[in-house]
Amino acid sequence: MKKIILISIILCLQKVSSQKIRKDYPLSKIIEETSGLEIIDDLFITHNDSGGEPTLYYLSKKGKILNKRKIKSATNTDWEDITKDDKYIYIGDFGNNYNNRTDLKIFKVPIDQNSKEKNEIISFKYPEQKSFKVNKKTIYDGEGLISIDNSLIVFTKNRDKKITELYLVSKDPGDYYAKKIGVLNVESIVTGADYNEKLKLLVLTSTKKFTKYYLTTIKDFSLNMNQEFDMKTYEIPIGKTQVEAVKIIDNKNFWITSEDEKNSKFARLMKFSL
Repeated sequence: MKKIILISIILCLQKVSSQKIRKDYPLSKIIEETSGLEIIDDLFITHNDSGGEPTLYYLSKKGKILNKRKIKSATNTDWEDITKDDKYIYIGDFGNNYNNRTDLKIFKVPIDQNSKEKNEIISFKYPEQKSFKVNKKTIYDGEGLISIDNSLIVFTKNRDKKITELYLVSKDPGDYYAKKIGVLNVESIVTGADYNEKLKLLVLTSTKKFTKYYLTTIKDFSLNMNQEFDMKTYEIPIGKTQVEAVKIIDNKNFWITSEDEKNSKFARLMKFSL
């Protein structure tokens, strides 16, 4: 493995305000731990969090399950997020709540369900991580995944500093040390990410004390991290329901999903508008 370390701290302009949920659909109990969201051919795609089946669920515009796609030669240790490019879906199996995982990976799956191309695995490690002892305050816990240019970016959560560190990973199958490219001071714990190449817009979902949830927009995002980004944060008015994924519609509208929590009784697919 080739070890590369590059660190840059990003100073961001931040503003907090509240907006509204425009649409709200319950999801099946089968996907009560929804933890990622994509859109392909006008269908939503989601998956469960840790311990679920290695399956992608294709949903209607109102969140009804239309198709299940089991990912061959894959396991779901802790699937946290999903992204895509023109040809492939990338599934981030890199949840690491206790710091002890040594098998972090991203599954690379053809978008075409009839493709004869085999699924591939991108394995990676954090070069800064020296200890794999159980630690509930680990900073090596991936939560978000985006595709940008010819690379993938993993977003970690930091429970103490309330920042997210960005790690670059190749799209080619193999074993890698992820390359740290920067830090975003989101002042919260990141739970999901999405990037729209046409809009040059990065969006993150996050929480502070798992009682309130937020959506943060970062305009004109690029891999040139030595710049100041325009970052705005909006409260998502849904109470204690845990927001886990986001998908950009345009500059003002976003789809989000939340897990099944005691106060909500079911997982949800929601349209959030600024």
